[in-house]
Amino acid sequence: MSLFLFLTVVQAIIAAALVGVILIQRSEGGGLGLGGGGSPAGLMSARSAADFLTRATAILATLFVLLSIVLAALAVGTTTGREIDDTLDRSVTPAASQAAPADPLGNAAGGGAPAAAPQASPSAAPNDPLSGAAE
Repeated sequence: MSLFLFLTVVQAIIAAALVGVILIQRSEGGGLGLGGGGSPAGLMSARSAADFLTRATAILATLFVLLSIVLAALAVGTTTGREIDDTLDRSVTPAASQAAPADPLGNAAGGGAPAAAPQASPSAAPNDPLSGAAE
């Protein structure tokens, strides 16, 4: 996992460098271009700066794409073989529906005591309208 994290950080640094290199290139509309308009007596001439920025852009873009492919392959390798987590499954089973108390307010009338378990025979509570619904 640490290799994946390391490569993700490297990719973020490469992406930031790629954005920076693209922004300082001289564009048709002027842009943020530092590659032209200065004195040719500087560190680099306009032509050599443009060649360097073009090469840097190509190298950084290639590294970014290759690193994206490597990270995708690592991500697929770490996620295969996992099973679906069904701990939050809310489907109702027949046993759970029969174990439900017939009176939802029965617990409140008993002074906070837990409700008694349902009786096994349906004839034990003949006046309960919900006694036949659980069968």
